[in-house]
Amino acid sequence: GGVQAHPDNAYRLLREQQQLLTVFPEGTKGPAKTYGERYQLRRFGRGGFVQIAMRAGVPIIPVAVVGSEETMPIVWRVPGLAKLLGVPYVPITANMLALGPLLGFVPFPAKIRIRVLDPVHFDEPPDQPRYSRSRVMDAAEAIRQDIQEALYDMLGSRRSIWRG
Repeated sequence: GGVQAHPDNAYRLLREQQQLLTVFPEGTKGPAKTYGERYQLRRFGRGGFVQIAMRAGVPIIPVAVVGSEETMPIVWRVPGLAKLLGVPYVPITANMLALGPLLGFVPFPAKIRIRVLDPVHFDEPPDQPRYSRSRVMDAAEAIRQDIQEALYDMLGSRRSIWRG
């Protein structure tokens, strides 16, 4: 299932219900990248995912994914239409150009590889009212760098988009 992205919901799921939680720290900036920007991770916001993990007393398990950014490559974005519709972005994808408006949402084939990185544990006690802003931001940036390095490594060893 899914819940609204809110720190209280994340804390409740992690601490009280002991559920796994998937977070996309790039936010909408990640999937909105054009084809030329693929696999270049954006800044991970203000590190809210790190602060929630610290507060809940749980580790973060970073994951790197290669292949998904070729399945529906964005050629350009239409900011005026996005503003009119009240959405973060409106993409024009290569799929839409190649397959037309009716089949434009069918993904291109690509071999997708996933690498699960080592868990990141925090030595902070859980349930504190505040956590050091610099510690949170440093941890978020370190996680971003670890994932970025894994992406470069995976891309470097990839034979092709289709064969992995």
